[in-house]
Amino acid sequence: MKNFVLIVSLLITSLNTQAAETIKEFRGTGNMTTAVFTVEAPWLLDWNLYGDYDALVALDITLIEAHTGRHVGRVLHTKRKGNGLKLFDHGGQYQLRISATLARWTLKVQQIEPGEKELYTPRTPTRE
Repeated sequence: MKNFVLIVSLLITSLNTQAAETIKEFRGTGNMTTAVFTVEAPWLLDWNLYGDYDALVALDITLIEAHTGRHVGRVLHTKRKGNGLKLFDHGGQYQLRISATLARWTLKVQQIEPGEKELYTPRTPTRE
C-alpha cells in the first residue's frame, strides 16, 4: 500500500511540473532588472536561491509593471538558501527587480491554465 501511495504521489508531482509552460528564465548573481515578460493569469514564479554561505545570502524580488515602471509589490524577501513558488492571479507585462547578496539565483516565469491553479501549493521560505 505504501508503494502505491508513493507512486501516485510521484505521478501527481510529475503532472504538476509538466503542466506549467516556462515563459522566461532568468539567472544571476547580483542585482538586476529583468527583461519584460508577458503572462496571463494565473502564473507562477519558481525561484531558487543558492550560495556558498548559509547565513550571509539574501534575495529580494519586486514585481514591476513594465510600461509604467510602477511598483506592483514585493514578491520575495529571504535570507536563506532555498526554493519556492509564488502564485499570481493578475496577468500583464512585467519585469522583476532583483537584489541579491552573496547568492546565485534562478527564476522561472511559468504560465499555467486556470484549471491547474488548484494543483499548485505555493511554498515560501521557512523562518526560524
